[in-house]
Amino acid sequence: MLADIDSLSQEEARKVLHELQVHQIELEMQNEELRDAHVALDFERARYFDLYDLAPVGYCTVSRQGQVIHANLTAASLLGTTRSELLGRRWSQFIHELDADRYYLQSRKLLGSGESQSCEFRMVRRDGRSLWVQWSATTSVNLEGETELREVFSDITARKVAEQALIESGENYHKLFTSIDEGFCIIEMVFDRQGNPVDYQFLQTNPSFEKQSGLLRATGKRIRELDPGMAERWCEIYGEVALTGEPVRMVDEPREPGGHWFDVHASRLGGPESRKVAIVSNDITERMQVEIRLREAKAVADKANRAKSEFLSNMSHELRTPLNAVLGFAQLIKSGSPSPTPVQERNVDYILKAGWYLLALVDEILDLAVIESGRPSLAMDSVSLDEVMRECQAMVEQQAQTRGIRMRFPVDPAPLPVHADRKRVKQVLNNLLSNAIKYNRPEGSVQVDWLVAEDGRVRISVTDTGQGLSADQIGQLFQPFNRLGKEAGREQGTGIGLMVSKLIVEMMGGAIGVQSTVGEGSVFWLELNPATGAPGNAVPAQDESARAMHGRVYAPLRKLLYVEDNPANLALVEAIIARRPDIRLLTATDGDAGILLARANLPDVILMDLNLPGIDGTQTMNVLAGDPATARIPVVALSADASADNIERGLQAGFFAYVTKPIKVDEFMDTLDKALAFDSAAAGRTTGKERP
Repeated sequence: MLADIDSLSQEEARKVLHELQVHQIELEMQNEELRDAHVALDFERARYFDLYDLAPVGYCTVSRQGQVIHANLTAASLLGTTRSELLGRRWSQFIHELDADRYYLQSRKLLGSGESQSCEFRMVRRDGRSLWVQWSATTSVNLEGETELREVFSDITARKVAEQALIESGENYHKLFTSIDEGFCIIEMVFDRQGNPVDYQFLQTNPSFEKQSGLLRATGKRIRELDPGMAERWCEIYGEVALTGEPVRMVDEPREPGGHWFDVHASRLGGPESRKVAIVSNDITERMQVEIRLREAKAVADKANRAKSEFLSNMSHELRTPLNAVLGFAQLIKSGSPSPTPVQERNVDYILKAGWYLLALVDEILDLAVIESGRPSLAMDSVSLDEVMRECQAMVEQQAQTRGIRMRFPVDPAPLPVHADRKRVKQVLNNLLSNAIKYNRPEGSVQVDWLVAEDGRVRISVTDTGQGLSADQIGQLFQPFNRLGKEAGREQGTGIGLMVSKLIVEMMGGAIGVQSTVGEGSVFWLELNPATGAPGNAVPAQDESARAMHGRVYAPLRKLLYVEDNPANLALVEAIIARRPDIRLLTATDGDAGILLARANLPDVILMDLNLPGIDGTQTMNVLAGDPATARIPVVALSADASADNIERGLQAGFFAYVTKPIKVDEFMDTLDKALAFDSAAAGRTTGKERP
């Protein structure tokens, strides 16, 4: 070779050298291309790593014998293992035992046909937890000519859980939809070109709806096809719900006798563009029938209560009317001149005692009936307890002195106003004080105290030194007509007073009770709510000068008109007025005659019975009040109806006062004197023609 080079001429050597330089340049260029190819290969390897190892799905290459040859990192991660631990393992170890047959069949089918296969099954992670995968696979031949399975799988556990929940939800919805008692349907409204609802189509209906409505197999049909009359009733309502989205609830009444009531609730499904309406209907026929029966029963009960009230009012009137004559004339005999003999006075006392007891019995029965009916009249106000107690003390002192009972009341007590009905408080306290005196031991004592309890209420205690009560007797104490075995004793009683007292106190928001020790005595107590304002005006004390008028020289002759249809009542008032030489009595037996006498004589005071033949006493008073000549004459109601409601109505109607029968002579005369005094004052303020 060297000999060949040496034999070359200079020209040939330069030529060879040039060719070598050219080959060197080409070689360098090839080296550069090779380096570029290496860089490109490294880049592609990186891309392969990104695409293969970090892909969101698992890639595996599995041999025909079922061993894992290659796997990406995602596959190892999904199975909870590492790639090194995964390689060489049998792929079937990661298939859930319940789905092993499915995978085996799919892989056999793939190897047999060569066509790609896909399915869903469960795999098992290394920690034993299962996951659902979406699996697909193809085949390929490696360099050695062996067939391999290229498998791809992704985790679809969340989707499968959601699908299962959806399936279960659908099943539950279907069960609920078909089993609930409420009728349920979904409709789609149909509107005309002007936007008016003209029809609707049933999209879904449950069995209860079909049963309630009678529309069988309604799904897919329109209401006008099934029942045009129902379309006229409901299209406008459901159309409004679909357009506005405002739900509607209403009671659908039966269209014919014996029909059913339905509680219907309709609401739109979807947004403003939706025309679908969900309707729930509930058969409330039984409930409505119960309500109707309750209303009818209430009407019957109200009617019975009105009849009861009327009966009690009539009974009170009918009993008080004869008692008025009995007690009135007995009082006149006792205070008459000449005075009755001792025997006569004793007999009159028996009459008065029995009469007043009978009157108390009538009043208590009437009071109990009114309270139990739930219609008592209560004038709740701020009441001065010490003033009421002084009045009660004055009322029971004579009874206590007669029996030798010492009464002890607080000296200079602190003013404790209570929120109560003044008249009712006196009624309850008088009952407790009277009982403490009646059922005390001879020469015993009664102690009255009141204080502010821990809960802020005012507690009033009445302590006696009687025989005391056993626990069994205390349990029966507030029962009506139960006198705890005292029926055969010398003390009269009805067994109603404590029952009435309990009801009254509870209606005023208070409480009443008793503590007792057999052989030592009892403590009856009641608690009332404190008042927030100043006490109301006390009932004015009776005018003592009026009480003393029986022995005075009387003022000039005054006229008294008495309108009464009962002869005995007329005779009684005539006998009472006969003792008043300053009063001239005029009488009329009905309202019309009373009006004529009043206009003709212009009396100073008018006594008016309320239950008159023809126009009643209230109507008669209204006629007189409307006549300027008689409008200023005080009219005193005189009635045997002593219910608190009627007394209140009478005073509100315009009567100067309301006197109940039987007449208590002293109280009657006091009221009459006040009316005469009022008339004199009114006459002094009146200008014009003097009355004759």
